[in-house]
This record gives sequence, structure tokens and C-alpha cells, in this order.
Amino acid sequence: MRVYLVEQIDPDHVKRVAKRCKDMGCESALDDLFWLPLPKSLLTEEQLAHDAECGPHSLALECGEDYLRLELLVRGRGPLRCSCIAYCTPAQREHMVNYFDNLLKELDIPA
Repeated sequence: MRVYLVEQIDPDHVKRVAKRCKDMGCESALDDLFWLPLPKSLLTEEQLAHDAECGPHSLALECGEDYLRLELLVRGRGPLRCSCIAYCTPAQREHMVNYFDNLLKELDIPA
């Protein structure tokens, strides 16, 4: 799995990120897993074509005890298996890593 990983982070910082994700409505069915939405403007043609059935398309953020792990796999929140589920394109990856880095900066969390 391709991921963007922030390790050895203060557990209180992890809790702040999790709280922000909850406040943004990004919660999943699992306690420490959040869905960060990918803007529709960055979806591939196939992801756009599948958006009504499979969307919204998101990246998973796992908040561990002392780490944050952003999976660089675009998943639909609908069916578990579909051809629209794919690793990020370079533009998607750049946007989401920057989005995540900015989230940490907004929360004054060093990474």
C-alpha cells in the first residue's frame, strides 16, 4: 500500500487531528479511520463516471496511537470492489498530501 506517513507524533496531536476530522464529518464506521474527500475536479474520467454509484471518492486517514497514515488509494464509499478504485494520480497525490500538510499546520502540529 502506498501511504503518506507521519510517525512519532505526540498522541495529543493525533487526538487533535481526529477531533478535526470528526468536526468536518469525515468519520467512518471504525473509530480511528476517517475519509478525507477528494475534490470532484480531481477525479479521473472513470471515477467521475462512477461517482453517482461509487462516490464520494475519498482517501483513508488512520489515526494511530503515535502516527497518522494517509493511504494514497482513492476509494469509493459505495461498492468495495470497482475499477474506479485506484492509486492516486500525481495530481491527486499532490493535492491530498498538501491538504493533509495544511491541516497539520492549521492545528499547529509539527510534522
